Amino acid sequence: MIGASRLNKLQPGIFSKISEVKTQVLQSGKDVIDLSVGSPDMPPPPHVKKALIEAAENDKNYGYTLTEGIPSLKQTIANWYKTYYQVNLDPDKEILSLMGSQDGLAHIFWAAVDPGDIVLVPDPGYPIYQSGALLAGGILYPMPLREENNFLPDLSEIPQDICQKAKIMILNYPSNPLAATANKDFFAGVVSFARQHDIIVCHDFAYSELSYDGFKNVSFLEVPGAKEVGVEFHSISKTYNLAGCRLGFIVGNAAVIDALRLVKSNIDYGIFRPVQLAAVEALSGSQECVRANAKAYEHRRDVLVEELAKYGWKINKPKASMFAWAKLPSFFNSSEKFAMDLLREAGVAVVPGIAFGQCGEGYIRIGLVQEGEKIREAARRMGEFVTRHKP
Repeated sequence: MIGASRLNKLQPGIFSKISEVKTQVLQSGKDVIDLSVGSPDMPPPPHVKKALIEAAENDKNYGYTLTEGIPSLKQTIANWYKTYYQVNLDPDKEILSLMGSQDGLAHIFWAAVDPGDIVLVPDPGYPIYQSGALLAGGILYPMPLREENNFLPDLSEIPQDICQKAKIMILNYPSNPLAATANKDFFAGVVSFARQHDIIVCHDFAYSELSYDGFKNVSFLEVPGAKEVGVEFHSISKTYNLAGCRLGFIVGNAAVIDALRLVKSNIDYGIFRPVQLAAVEALSGSQECVRANAKAYEHRRDVLVEELAKYGWKINKPKASMFAWAKLPSFFNSSEKFAMDLLREAGVAVVPGIAFGQCGEGYIRIGLVQEGEKIREAARRMGEFVTRHKP
Protein backbone atom coordinates (compact mmCIF):
# COMPACT_ATOMS: atom_id res chain seq x y z
CA MET A 1 0.00 0.00 0.00
CA ILE A 2 1.36 3.44 -0.96
CA GLY A 3 1.75 6.04 1.77
CA ALA A 4 4.13 6.34 4.71
CA SER A 5 2.60 6.02 8.17
CA ARG A 6 3.60 9.59 8.98
CA LEU A 7 0.93 10.76 6.54
CA ASN A 8 -1.71 9.42 8.89
CA LYS A 9 -0.94 12.35 11.20
CA LEU A 10 -1.99 14.88 8.58
CA GLN A 11 -5.48 16.11 7.81
CA PRO A 12 -6.79 17.04 4.35
CA GLY A 13 -6.32 20.78 3.91
CA ILE A 14 -9.37 22.97 4.39
CA PHE A 15 -8.28 24.94 1.35
CA SER A 16 -8.84 21.85 -0.78
CA LYS A 17 -12.40 21.60 0.54
CA ILE A 18 -13.02 25.28 -0.10
CA SER A 19 -11.63 24.97 -3.62
CA GLU A 20 -13.89 21.99 -4.35
CA VAL A 21 -17.03 23.79 -3.18
CA LYS A 22 -15.95 26.98 -4.99
CA THR A 23 -15.70 25.02 -8.26
CA GLN A 24 -19.19 23.62 -7.72
CA VAL A 25 -20.60 27.09 -7.08
CA LEU A 26 -18.93 28.54 -10.17
CA GLN A 27 -20.19 25.66 -12.31
CA SER A 28 -23.71 26.42 -11.11
CA GLY A 29 -23.43 29.87 -12.69
CA LYS A 30 -22.88 31.95 -9.55
CA ASP A 31 -19.91 34.25 -9.09
CA VAL A 32 -17.58 33.89 -6.10
CA ILE A 33 -15.68 36.56 -4.19
CA ASP A 34 -12.71 34.66 -2.82
CA LEU A 35 -11.43 35.98 0.52
CA SER A 36 -9.98 32.66 1.62
CA VAL A 37 -6.39 32.33 0.37
CA GLY A 38 -3.90 34.85 1.72
CA SER A 39 -2.30 35.62 -1.63
CA PRO A 40 -1.70 39.28 -2.56
CA ASP A 41 -3.88 40.43 -5.45
CA MET A 42 -1.91 43.61 -6.19
CA PRO A 43 1.04 43.69 -8.61
CA PRO A 44 4.69 43.90 -7.58
CA PRO A 45 6.31 47.37 -7.67
CA PRO A 46 7.44 48.35 -11.20
CA HIS A 47 11.10 48.78 -10.22
CA VAL A 48 11.16 45.28 -8.73
CA LYS A 49 9.54 43.74 -11.81
CA LYS A 50 12.08 45.57 -13.97
CA ALA A 51 14.98 44.12 -11.97
CA LEU A 52 13.49 40.62 -12.26
CA ILE A 53 12.96 40.93 -16.03
CA GLU A 54 16.43 42.32 -16.70
CA ALA A 55 18.04 39.57 -14.63
CA ALA A 56 15.96 36.90 -16.36
CA GLU A 57 17.19 38.14 -19.75
CA ASN A 58 20.79 37.49 -18.73
CA ASP A 59 21.76 33.97 -19.84
CA LYS A 60 24.39 33.78 -17.10
CA ASN A 61 21.69 33.76 -14.43
CA TYR A 62 20.31 30.31 -15.25
CA GLY A 63 22.82 28.14 -13.41
CA TYR A 64 22.54 26.68 -9.93
CA THR A 65 22.90 29.02 -6.99
CA LEU A 66 24.13 28.11 -3.53
CA THR A 67 21.71 27.39 -0.71
CA GLU A 68 23.21 30.30 1.20
CA GLY A 69 21.84 33.00 -1.04
CA ILE A 70 23.98 35.36 -3.10
CA PRO A 71 26.22 37.68 -1.02
CA SER A 72 24.46 40.85 -2.18
CA LEU A 73 21.10 39.51 -0.98
CA LYS A 74 22.41 38.58 2.46
CA GLN A 75 24.07 41.98 2.87
CA THR A 76 20.89 43.71 1.75
CA ILE A 77 18.85 41.76 4.32
CA ALA A 78 21.33 42.77 7.02
CA ASN A 79 21.10 46.42 5.96
CA TRP A 80 17.29 46.26 5.89
CA TYR A 81 17.05 44.83 9.42
CA LYS A 82 19.49 47.46 10.70
CA THR A 83 17.60 50.31 9.02
CA TYR A 84 14.07 49.35 10.00
CA TYR A 85 14.49 47.36 13.22
CA GLN A 86 17.90 48.41 14.58
CA VAL A 87 18.97 44.75 14.59
CA ASN A 88 22.61 43.90 13.78
CA LEU A 89 23.08 40.69 11.75
CA ASP A 90 26.18 38.92 10.47
CA PRO A 91 25.38 38.21 6.78
CA ASP A 92 27.50 35.04 6.75
CA LYS A 93 26.43 33.44 10.02
CA GLU A 94 23.03 34.88 10.91
CA ILE A 95 21.16 34.97 7.58
CA LEU A 96 20.03 32.14 5.31
CA SER A 97 17.85 32.48 2.21
CA LEU A 98 14.78 30.27 1.81
CA MET A 99 12.38 29.28 -0.95
CA GLY A 100 9.68 31.22 0.85
CA SER A 101 9.37 31.44 4.62
CA GLN A 102 7.11 28.36 4.65
CA ASP A 103 10.03 26.34 3.29
CA GLY A 104 12.08 27.26 6.35
CA LEU A 105 9.20 26.84 8.77
CA ALA A 106 8.65 23.30 7.51
CA HIS A 107 12.32 22.28 7.58
CA ILE A 108 13.28 23.89 10.89
CA PHE A 109 11.70 20.90 12.61
CA TRP A 110 13.98 18.53 10.68
CA ALA A 111 16.91 20.56 11.96
CA ALA A 112 15.92 20.84 15.62
CA VAL A 113 13.35 18.21 16.59
CA ASP A 114 13.85 14.52 17.31
CA PRO A 115 10.90 12.09 17.36
CA GLY A 116 9.08 12.54 20.66
CA ASP A 117 10.26 16.11 21.28
CA ILE A 118 7.52 18.55 22.26
CA VAL A 119 6.78 21.55 20.05
CA LEU A 120 4.83 24.50 21.45
CA VAL A 121 2.49 25.77 18.73
CA PRO A 122 -0.08 28.57 18.70
CA ASP A 123 -3.74 27.58 18.65
CA PRO A 124 -5.12 29.02 16.39
CA GLY A 125 -2.05 28.96 14.15
CA TYR A 126 -0.96 28.66 10.55
CA PRO A 127 -1.19 24.97 9.53
CA ILE A 128 2.50 24.49 8.62
CA TYR A 129 3.42 24.86 12.30
CA GLN A 130 1.50 21.71 13.12
CA SER A 131 2.16 19.66 9.98
CA GLY A 132 5.88 20.47 9.90
CA ALA A 133 6.33 19.35 13.48
CA LEU A 134 4.29 16.17 12.98
CA LEU A 135 6.24 15.14 9.87
CA ALA A 136 9.46 15.43 11.90
CA GLY A 137 8.01 13.22 14.65
CA GLY A 138 7.38 16.03 17.10
CA ILE A 139 4.57 16.03 19.66
CA LEU A 140 2.34 19.10 19.54
CA TYR A 141 1.47 21.09 22.64
CA PRO A 142 -1.08 23.76 21.61
CA MET A 143 -0.80 27.14 23.33
CA PRO A 144 -4.34 28.62 23.46
CA LEU A 145 -4.61 32.12 22.04
CA ARG A 146 -7.68 33.75 23.58
CA GLU A 147 -9.35 37.03 22.79
CA GLU A 148 -9.38 38.04 26.45
CA ASN A 149 -5.57 37.83 26.46
CA ASN A 150 -5.20 39.76 23.18
CA PHE A 151 -4.47 36.45 21.44
CA LEU A 152 -1.11 36.09 23.21
CA PRO A 153 -0.14 32.78 24.84
CA ASP A 154 -0.08 32.72 28.63
CA LEU A 155 3.29 31.05 29.20
CA SER A 156 2.55 30.57 32.90
CA GLU A 157 -0.20 28.09 31.93
CA ILE A 158 2.27 25.65 30.34
CA PRO A 159 2.94 22.78 32.80
CA GLN A 160 6.51 22.44 34.06
CA ASP A 161 6.92 18.92 32.70
CA ILE A 162 5.97 20.21 29.23
CA CYS A 163 8.41 23.11 29.57
CA GLN A 164 11.21 20.71 30.44
CA LYS A 165 10.57 18.55 27.37
CA ALA A 166 9.78 21.29 24.86
CA LYS A 167 12.31 21.89 22.10
CA ILE A 168 10.77 24.65 19.99
CA MET A 169 8.19 27.40 20.47
CA ILE A 170 6.48 28.85 17.39
CA LEU A 171 5.18 32.43 17.50
CA ASN A 172 3.63 34.57 14.77
CA TYR A 173 2.96 38.31 15.14
CA PRO A 174 1.33 39.94 13.24
CA SER A 175 -0.62 36.73 13.30
CA ASN A 176 -2.11 34.60 10.59
CA PRO A 177 -5.03 33.99 11.08
CA LEU A 178 -5.68 36.26 14.07
CA ALA A 179 -4.29 39.58 12.80
CA ALA A 180 -3.08 40.01 16.41
CA THR A 181 0.11 41.88 17.32
CA ALA A 182 2.71 41.65 20.09
CA ASN A 183 4.87 44.23 21.88
CA LYS A 184 8.40 44.26 23.26
CA ASP A 185 7.27 43.45 26.79
CA PHE A 186 5.67 40.24 25.60
CA PHE A 187 8.76 39.25 23.62
CA ALA A 188 11.00 40.06 26.59
CA GLY A 189 8.96 37.56 28.61
CA VAL A 190 9.37 35.01 25.83
CA VAL A 191 13.16 35.45 25.88
CA SER A 192 13.24 34.92 29.66
CA PHE A 193 11.00 31.84 29.37
CA ALA A 194 13.11 30.36 26.57
CA ARG A 195 16.35 30.87 28.51
CA GLN A 196 14.89 29.25 31.60
CA HIS A 197 13.72 26.14 29.74
CA ASP A 198 16.31 25.95 26.93
CA ILE A 199 13.72 26.34 24.19
CA ILE A 200 14.34 27.57 20.64
CA VAL A 201 11.98 30.39 19.68
CA CYS A 202 10.92 30.60 16.02
CA HIS A 203 9.07 33.81 15.20
CA ASP A 204 7.20 34.05 11.89
CA PHE A 205 7.34 37.73 10.86
CA ALA A 206 5.92 37.48 7.34
CA TYR A 207 3.47 40.38 7.75
CA SER A 208 5.90 42.83 9.32
CA GLU A 209 5.27 45.75 6.96
CA LEU A 210 1.50 45.48 6.79
CA SER A 211 0.41 47.73 9.65
CA TYR A 212 -2.19 50.47 9.92
CA ASP A 213 -3.17 53.68 11.71
CA GLY A 214 0.47 54.58 12.40
CA PHE A 215 1.15 51.31 14.23
CA LYS A 216 4.60 49.73 13.77
CA ASN A 217 5.17 46.02 14.24
CA VAL A 218 7.90 44.76 16.55
CA SER A 219 10.62 42.33 15.51
CA PHE A 220 11.32 39.62 18.05
CA LEU A 221 15.03 40.26 17.48
CA GLU A 222 14.71 43.83 18.73
CA VAL A 223 14.49 42.49 22.28
CA PRO A 224 17.81 42.08 24.14
CA GLY A 225 18.87 38.44 24.26
CA ALA A 226 16.52 37.31 21.48
CA LYS A 227 19.33 36.14 19.21
CA GLU A 228 20.63 33.94 22.02
CA VAL A 229 17.40 31.91 22.04
CA GLY A 230 15.80 32.17 18.65
CA VAL A 231 15.34 33.08 15.03
CA GLU A 232 12.92 35.05 12.89
CA PHE A 233 11.44 34.00 9.56
CA HIS A 234 10.69 36.62 6.95
CA SER A 235 9.48 36.87 3.38
CA ILE A 236 9.26 39.25 0.43
CA SER A 237 5.92 37.71 -0.54
CA LYS A 238 3.43 39.90 1.28
CA THR A 239 5.37 43.16 1.53
CA TYR A 240 6.19 43.37 -2.19
CA ASN A 241 3.41 41.22 -3.72
CA LEU A 242 5.87 38.56 -4.88
CA ALA A 243 4.28 35.44 -3.40
CA GLY A 244 4.88 33.26 -6.46
CA CYS A 245 8.58 34.10 -6.58
CA ARG A 246 9.15 32.06 -3.41
CA LEU A 247 11.84 33.95 -1.56
CA GLY A 248 12.13 34.22 2.18
CA PHE A 249 14.88 34.19 4.77
CA ILE A 250 15.70 33.22 8.32
CA VAL A 251 17.77 35.47 10.58
CA GLY A 252 19.04 35.28 14.14
CA ASN A 253 20.73 32.56 16.16
CA ALA A 254 23.74 31.27 14.23
CA ALA A 255 23.62 27.73 15.66
CA VAL A 256 19.97 27.27 14.69
CA ILE A 257 20.67 28.64 11.23
CA ASP A 258 23.67 26.31 10.86
CA ALA A 259 21.43 23.34 11.59
CA LEU A 260 18.85 24.46 9.01
CA ARG A 261 21.62 25.19 6.52
CA LEU A 262 22.82 21.59 6.86
CA VAL A 263 19.33 20.26 6.16
CA LYS A 264 18.83 22.55 3.20
CA SER A 265 22.23 21.76 1.69
CA ASN A 266 21.27 18.09 1.59
CA ILE A 267 17.90 18.47 -0.12
CA ASP A 268 18.04 21.37 -2.58
CA TYR A 269 20.02 24.17 -4.20
CA GLY A 270 19.47 27.88 -3.96
CA ILE A 271 16.83 30.23 -5.33
CA PHE A 272 16.73 31.34 -8.98
CA ARG A 273 19.26 34.18 -9.21
CA PRO A 274 16.90 36.69 -10.92
CA VAL A 275 14.47 36.28 -8.00
CA GLN A 276 17.28 36.99 -5.55
CA LEU A 277 18.29 40.08 -7.53
CA ALA A 278 14.68 41.27 -7.55
CA ALA A 279 14.64 40.85 -3.76
CA VAL A 280 17.78 42.97 -3.49
CA GLU A 281 16.02 45.72 -5.45
CA ALA A 282 12.87 45.37 -3.35
CA LEU A 283 14.64 45.62 0.00
CA SER A 284 17.14 48.32 -0.98
CA GLY A 285 15.02 50.47 -3.32
CA SER A 286 12.28 52.98 -2.58
CA GLN A 287 9.86 51.81 0.11
CA GLU A 288 7.04 54.07 -1.03
CA CYS A 289 5.46 50.96 -2.59
CA VAL A 290 5.40 49.34 0.85
CA ARG A 291 3.56 52.28 2.36
CA ALA A 292 1.09 52.33 -0.54
CA ASN A 293 0.51 48.60 -0.14
CA ALA A 294 -0.26 48.95 3.56
CA LYS A 295 -2.56 51.90 2.85
CA ALA A 296 -4.55 49.81 0.36
CA TYR A 297 -5.04 47.03 2.91
CA GLU A 298 -5.98 49.58 5.56
CA HIS A 299 -8.73 50.93 3.28
CA ARG A 300 -10.01 47.42 2.61
CA ARG A 301 -10.07 46.69 6.35
CA ASP A 302 -12.12 49.85 6.99
CA VAL A 303 -14.59 48.97 4.24
CA LEU A 304 -15.07 45.44 5.61
CA VAL A 305 -15.55 46.52 9.22
CA GLU A 306 -17.88 49.40 8.37
CA GLU A 307 -20.04 47.38 5.99
CA LEU A 308 -20.46 44.43 8.38
CA ALA A 309 -21.38 46.86 11.18
CA LYS A 310 -24.43 47.91 9.15
CA TYR A 311 -25.79 44.42 9.77
CA GLY A 312 -24.97 44.45 13.47
CA TRP A 313 -21.87 42.29 13.01
CA LYS A 314 -19.11 44.08 14.85
CA ILE A 315 -15.55 42.82 14.43
CA ASN A 316 -12.30 44.13 15.84
CA LYS A 317 -10.25 46.39 13.57
CA PRO A 318 -6.89 44.67 13.07
CA LYS A 319 -3.78 46.83 13.43
CA ALA A 320 -1.74 44.67 11.05
CA SER A 321 -1.62 41.71 8.62
CA MET A 322 -3.78 41.13 5.54
CA PHE A 323 -6.61 39.42 7.42
CA ALA A 324 -9.54 40.09 9.69
CA TRP A 325 -10.45 37.57 12.40
CA ALA A 326 -14.20 37.71 12.86
CA LYS A 327 -16.16 36.21 15.72
CA LEU A 328 -19.33 34.57 14.44
CA PRO A 329 -22.72 35.65 15.75
CA SER A 330 -23.72 33.43 18.67
CA PHE A 331 -26.42 31.56 16.75
CA PHE A 332 -23.81 29.85 14.55
CA ASN A 333 -22.19 26.88 16.27
CA SER A 334 -19.85 25.56 13.55
CA SER A 335 -17.32 27.72 11.73
CA GLU A 336 -16.88 25.11 8.99
CA LYS A 337 -20.62 24.85 8.34
CA PHE A 338 -20.86 28.63 8.33
CA ALA A 339 -18.04 28.96 5.78
CA MET A 340 -19.38 26.26 3.47
CA ASP A 341 -22.97 27.53 3.62
CA LEU A 342 -21.78 31.10 3.03
CA LEU A 343 -19.88 29.96 -0.05
CA ARG A 344 -22.78 27.95 -1.45
CA GLU A 345 -25.54 30.48 -0.68
CA ALA A 346 -23.79 33.85 -0.95
CA GLY A 347 -20.76 33.15 -3.11
CA VAL A 348 -18.19 34.38 -0.59
CA ALA A 349 -15.22 32.21 0.34
CA VAL A 350 -13.69 32.58 3.82
CA VAL A 351 -11.76 30.15 6.02
CA PRO A 352 -13.39 28.56 9.10
CA GLY A 353 -11.47 29.19 12.29
CA ILE A 354 -11.42 25.49 13.17
CA ALA A 355 -8.97 24.99 10.29
CA PHE A 356 -6.33 26.71 12.42
CA GLY A 357 -6.89 24.80 15.65
CA GLN A 358 -9.52 23.98 18.24
CA CYS A 359 -9.41 27.49 19.69
CA GLY A 360 -10.36 28.84 16.29
CA GLU A 361 -13.87 27.46 16.51
CA GLY A 362 -16.45 30.23 16.53
CA TYR A 363 -14.43 32.49 14.22
CA ILE A 364 -13.66 32.91 10.53
CA ARG A 365 -10.62 34.36 8.76
CA ILE A 366 -11.38 36.95 6.09
CA GLY A 367 -8.59 37.81 3.66
CA LEU A 368 -8.33 41.43 2.52
CA VAL A 369 -7.32 40.19 -0.91
CA GLN A 370 -9.80 41.96 -3.20
CA GLU A 371 -10.12 45.64 -4.10
CA GLY A 372 -12.35 47.82 -1.94
CA GLU A 373 -15.65 47.54 -3.82
CA LYS A 374 -15.32 43.76 -4.01
CA ILE A 375 -14.75 43.73 -0.25
CA ARG A 376 -17.83 45.90 0.20
CA GLU A 377 -19.94 43.54 -1.91
CA ALA A 378 -18.60 40.51 -0.05
CA ALA A 379 -19.41 42.13 3.31
CA ARG A 380 -22.92 42.98 2.09
CA ARG A 381 -23.48 39.36 1.08
CA MET A 382 -22.12 38.16 4.42
CA GLY A 383 -24.34 40.56 6.34
CA GLU A 384 -27.43 39.49 4.43
CA PHE A 385 -26.51 35.82 4.91
CA VAL A 386 -26.29 36.31 8.68
CA THR A 387 -29.56 38.22 8.71
CA ARG A 388 -31.35 35.41 6.83
CA HIS A 389 -30.13 32.81 9.30
CA LYS A 390 -30.85 34.81 12.43
CA PRO A 391 -33.38 32.95 14.63
